[in-house]
Amino acid sequence: QVQVVESGGGSVQAGGSLRLSCTASRLSLDDYTMGWFRQIPGKEREGVSFIKWDGRDTYYADSVKGRFTITRDIAKNTLYLQMTSLKSEDTAMYYCAAGTKWRLAGWGTGDFHYWGQGTQVTVSS
Repeated sequence: QVQVVESGGGSVQAGGSLRLSCTASRLSLDDYTMGWFRQIPGKEREGVSFIKWDGRDTYYADSVKGRFTITRDIAKNTLYLQMTSLKSEDTAMYYCAAGTKWRLAGWGTGDFHYWGQGTQVTVSS
């Protein structure tokens, strides 16, 4: 069965950096749109960044543009999210997801079929 596993979360001070990783099994990153969502308690899951199956297109939420970078290593079948200049409002559980659609906007959880269990990111000010 498909498994998607995140790692790399942790606690960091505002202005710091973290790199999240997402390793997939029984799923090839170049067959799927891969991406990151985040969620805080009581709020809907928010799309953060996505990369198209061919690697040619990426999407970033306005709140993270210029600070976060999504990349992937096909040989390792691993997705990354490099997060810099972290702010307290970036604190959330971050989820990796795989889906088969590509959009220019209006991303939703329904666009994705496979999900990881999440990794917590906490930014203290």
